[in-house]
Amino acid sequence: MAVESQRSSFFKRIRGQKESDDSEMSFIDHLEALRWHIVRSVFAILIFAILIFIYIDWIYDNVIIGPTQPDFISYRVLCSLSHKLGMGESLCMPPINMKLQVTEVSGTFMSSISIAAVGGIIVAFPYLCWEVWRFVKPALKEQELKHTRGIIFWVSFFFFIGAAFGYFMLAPFTFNFLYNYTLGTRQMLEYKPMLGDYLDSLIDITLGSGIAFELPMASWLLARIGLLTAGFLRTYRKYAYVALLVIAAIITPSPDWGSQMVVCVPLILLYEISVIIAARVNKSADKKWEEWS
Repeated sequence: MAVESQRSSFFKRIRGQKESDDSEMSFIDHLEALRWHIVRSVFAILIFAILIFIYIDWIYDNVIIGPTQPDFISYRVLCSLSHKLGMGESLCMPPINMKLQVTEVSGTFMSSISIAAVGGIIVAFPYLCWEVWRFVKPALKEQELKHTRGIIFWVSFFFFIGAAFGYFMLAPFTFNFLYNYTLGTRQMLEYKPMLGDYLDSLIDITLGSGIAFELPMASWLLARIGLLTAGFLRTYRKYAYVALLVIAAIITPSPDWGSQMVVCVPLILLYEISVIIAARVNKSADKKWEEWS
C-alpha cells in the first residue's frame, strides 16, 4: 500500500498536483516498480509457455495444423450452413491436406519454442492486461477509476474473440486459397510449404485479428481523451463500409458474395459497436461539461 501511495504521489506531481505529504516517489523508484511489473508478466508467460511445451505434440496435432486438415470444424460448419441457407456450395471450400517440411536441423525444435512462446502470450493476455492496469492505476483520479471498471475483462474479451475469428475463419480461408492457387501446370509444381512460414502466417493472422478486434476499446480510449467522436464515425460510415468490403474481398479467396459477407459482417459489427461506445462517452463528457459550466 505504501508503494502504491508513493506511485500515486509521483503521478500527481507529474500532472502538476500538489501533495499534502512528503511521500513522493523518485523517478528511479518508479522505474523499479515498472521493472517488477515486467518481471511478473514475463514470469507468467514462461509458466504458460512451459505448460504448452509439455503438451506440444497434442497442441500441434489438434491446434496448429487444424486449419490445414479436411475435417477442420470451420470447413464442416460453413458448408453445412451454406446448404441450410440455400446457398448451395458457396461457403464450401475444397478440402486440403497440406504437408509441411523442415529443412534445418533445429527447425522442429525452434518451431516448438515459437509455438510455446506465442501460446504463452495468448493465454497470459488477461494477466498482462492486469499488470498494465496496476501500473497505470495510480495515475487515474477517483472519478476516472469508476469509468474503467471491467476494462481488463473487455480488453481480454475482444482480444480472444478476435483471435478465435482469425483462427477459425480467416486462417482456413487464407490457407485454402493459397493451397489451391495454381500457377501453370499443376503437375510440375510440388507444394510443400516450410513449417516456419506456416507458423508465421498462422501467428500473424491470429494475433492480428485479436489486435484488430480491439477497435471498440480503441474507440473508447480515443473518445475519452477527446480525439474521436461518434459524429465523425457516423459521417464517414459509408466510406468505412466500402473500405471494409474491400478488405473482405481481399481476405476471402472466393469471389462470391456469401464468402465475403462471412468476413465483412463481423468487421461492420465492430465498427457499429465503436460508434455506440464513442456516442456514450461523448454524451457523458458533454453532461459533465454542462454541469461544470
